[in-house]
Amino acid sequence: MAAVEFHPLTVDAVDRLTDDAVRVRFVVPPDKASLFAHVPGQHLIVRSTIDGRDTRRSYSICSASGTDVLEVGIKHLAGGTFSTWANRDLRPGDVIEVTPPAGEFCHEPNAGERRSYGAIAAGSGITPILSIIASTLRDEPASEFTLVYGNREGRSVMFLDEIDALKGRYPDRFMVVHVLSRETHAVPLFEGRIDEGKLRALFGSVVAVDTIEEWFLCGPRGVVDAARSVLGERGVPDGRVHDELFFAGDGPAVVATDDAVGSVVRFTLDGRTSTVVVDPDGAPILDHVLSVRPEGPFSCRSGACASCRAVVTAGEVRMDRNWSLNGDEVAAGQILTCQSHPVSADVELTYDV
Repeated sequence: MAAVEFHPLTVDAVDRLTDDAVRVRFVVPPDKASLFAHVPGQHLIVRSTIDGRDTRRSYSICSASGTDVLEVGIKHLAGGTFSTWANRDLRPGDVIEVTPPAGEFCHEPNAGERRSYGAIAAGSGITPILSIIASTLRDEPASEFTLVYGNREGRSVMFLDEIDALKGRYPDRFMVVHVLSRETHAVPLFEGRIDEGKLRALFGSVVAVDTIEEWFLCGPRGVVDAARSVLGERGVPDGRVHDELFFAGDGPAVVATDDAVGSVVRFTLDGRTSTVVVDPDGAPILDHVLSVRPEGPFSCRSGACASCRAVVTAGEVRMDRNWSLNGDEVAAGQILTCQSHPVSADVELTYDV
């Protein structure tokens, strides 16, 4: 949990996927190949100076593992600084700072496995799912995968060509169910939003949910929560359901300065301890950390990516929201500093764990 390590990578290609999404391919130098080797489902953080500001964002890797290809999918978000720039201005030959892959929403294929997997994705939530599906079908020749994928309309489906190619390559082992919320279909089952009612209908007909042994969910919170609820109704154990949320928006563009009155927060980062004064009702701890240590770790600033996690070693804090730490991690004192505010008069925490 030390400060994230960025490396300059050259953009090899920017391919248009839909009207509002691109795929970005990076050139990984041979001497950094092992550093950027990824497990299917992982993400990385990209950083660039946009309009004079240090702008960072987490993006999931969409390319299959075990190759020299490193690609991410970037969907334009209204008001999104990085996604707007990437979709409008990013060109091959540009250099972006990138962290090595990380994340726990992943699957390492095993050639000896014979399993049935399922995935539920919505919108750009397909990005890590695509890497997991492509890698698993390639490396587990006896396994099967079923994908339920929700979008607004056909033209907004990210990676449609890649999904169709997988269907053509593995016709007996890969099934995909497209659900579109803003287009009519000859079969009404495939219209509408992915919610609990829609999933119950799909599980009762076209998706053999009782034969699927492991599930991967990625999308906005409503979709993930609905999927977990319905899978729970069908008796699927929590341990066989893996999920990742994505957050549609940018964090604050500025950092806070010391407050006149507040709690004393001492934090250790890369072996050096700094002190800030934080109003418990004001900006979160991360904003104050960045005011004195700009190299502090962060990405989404929404509680979804866990890049800014730290461990509280003394005192007490509260989190506004937590979409990425599990119960055991919270019990062990881990916090998301982008969502945390001091409760006690003195707080000590460390990023160096």
